[in-house]
Amino acid sequence: MHSPFSFQHHKNVWSNDLVPFHIVVKQTDLHIQTRKQLKNEAMKSVLKHRGVLERYIMRHPIFLTLLKPYQVEENAPAIIKEMCKAGQIAGTGPMAAVAGAMAEAVGKDLESFSPDVIVENGGDIYIKTLRPRLVGIYAGPSPFTGKLALEINSNNTPIGVCTSSAIIGHSLSLGYADAITVVSPSTALADAMATAIGNMITDKDNVDNIIAESQNIDGIDGVVIIKGEKIGAWGKIKIVPIS
Repeated sequence: MHSPFSFQHHKNVWSNDLVPFHIVVKQTDLHIQTRKQLKNEAMKSVLKHRGVLERYIMRHPIFLTLLKPYQVEENAPAIIKEMCKAGQIAGTGPMAAVAGAMAEAVGKDLESFSPDVIVENGGDIYIKTLRPRLVGIYAGPSPFTGKLALEINSNNTPIGVCTSSAIIGHSLSLGYADAITVVSPSTALADAMATAIGNMITDKDNVDNIIAESQNIDGIDGVVIIKGEKIGAWGKIKIVPIS
């Protein structure tokens, strides 16, 4: 693989021009890459944003389990508002956006220390980069696994690239897709929309219809759906083969 690119494969993100490190706090499991070692700064950021989320859930327990959009109060913390806004657009509960929201919140905090930041949280990725990057799509048993990637142009970052699957990971999915990848300037929205679109996939025959419907959703730049040997895609995305 050419050096200007990084490759994301399931839960691993790497690039030979950045420094990788790993942060785990309870359910938050981040694989991070920056220009220099920023583990202390990243840990501080995670604890800050998790603290905000945990305190909010203590006061509003339904926030944790609600599977439909949540009406948030005007004085709610920023990360809570971002999750709720994503859920409103996607038609999901706010926690469908939590991984993407956390990845973006931490990523933005680290941008003051590094011009290149990649934060992956369980397949949901926030990218701010000065160089082009490749994000591989892992789709379980699909024949496309390990063969395709999204090329992320630096001019389009910061960007969120989030993947949901009915067969991989711990996220709740009511559908049957091998992988749904959504690209959006909001990583929280990309996360929630990947979940929402994944819930719609019942078999490979409705992939094209759902791709068409997703084009009417404001705030997302592109979608890739993989179901077995069927793939559908649209948007301001570039799919490239992985050699």
